[in-house]
Amino acid sequence: MRAMEIQGDFGIDNLKLAERETPKAGPGEIVIRMKAASLNYRDLATVAALHGVRGQLPLVPLSDGCGEVVEAGEGVTRVKVGDRVAPSFFQGWISGAPTLEALGTSLGGPIDGCAQDYMRLSAEGVSKAPDNLSDEEVACLPCAGLTAWRALMVEGRVKPGDTVLVQGTGGVSIFALQFAKAAGAQVIVTSSSDAKLERTRELGADMFINYAKTPDWATETRKLTGGRGVDHIVEVGGAETYQQSIMAARLGGHIAVIGLLSGMMKDLNVAAIFSQNLKISGITVGSRTMFEDMSRAIVANDIHPVIDKRFGLEDAQEAFRTMESASHFGKIVLNHV
Repeated sequence: MRAMEIQGDFGIDNLKLAERETPKAGPGEIVIRMKAASLNYRDLATVAALHGVRGQLPLVPLSDGCGEVVEAGEGVTRVKVGDRVAPSFFQGWISGAPTLEALGTSLGGPIDGCAQDYMRLSAEGVSKAPDNLSDEEVACLPCAGLTAWRALMVEGRVKPGDTVLVQGTGGVSIFALQFAKAAGAQVIVTSSSDAKLERTRELGADMFINYAKTPDWATETRKLTGGRGVDHIVEVGGAETYQQSIMAARLGGHIAVIGLLSGMMKDLNVAAIFSQNLKISGITVGSRTMFEDMSRAIVANDIHPVIDKRFGLEDAQEAFRTMESASHFGKIVLNHV
């Protein structure tokens, strides 16, 4: 079978297509024939070692995928041959609160990920795919979709009439927009591109801020909300946006901290956090139970992931360079067939 590996050293140029033996299922295991996978910023950070984190090589990247069960080992009852499934981002986080052990079981590093034709996984480490989605769409869910779901629906408990601010138009932010609208919330989108902002209007976004033209978007957010501030902020920007998120949130508002796009460290206005009684949630994807709750909501509301670019598995380098350019809107997908 084919597997896309990071070979020799980290970097996009070191992504190489390799041949591996097709795995066999042992007791409690399944083998999945992968149909599609998708890219997240976390995958780019892993491949390029953007934040100095380096693991053992060779490594098969990509946490997110969709495939068909082609073999089930002894004792497997959760799924059967022929089922469409999505691997869990954290293979060991089934339900409940996260643990150190569970958070050490992520696909695409340290465990080989979805950029391969076949995967052998524990039957406990997958969920059945939502019936209303294509293989490509399902492949967008395990990291980006679940991160947005946990941020807003699990930690934020968004309700009708709430206001939600999403930063940019990447995978997590577009999912957050879709989930927030399905929950009856109003959504503010920030972007440096008027064209991308217009595309979010088609998805139901209510208010728009071009931060290239309005760098102080926190003040603009307060204007748009009548001085109140927003109920929920999906904070994917990192160091350079976090302070503005604090100032844009309402008294008692919720900030879901997810991304590192602009860096990891920055001076922080601690006084603003406690004086505004803010709730800060750190989000590292979610559990299998959360994924299955999200899947039911996706079917009930007929939500479809937004896919912008498609590549073959053999074109992974080009796909990662597209991710690196930040020119995409929504998700970038690799097809295995």
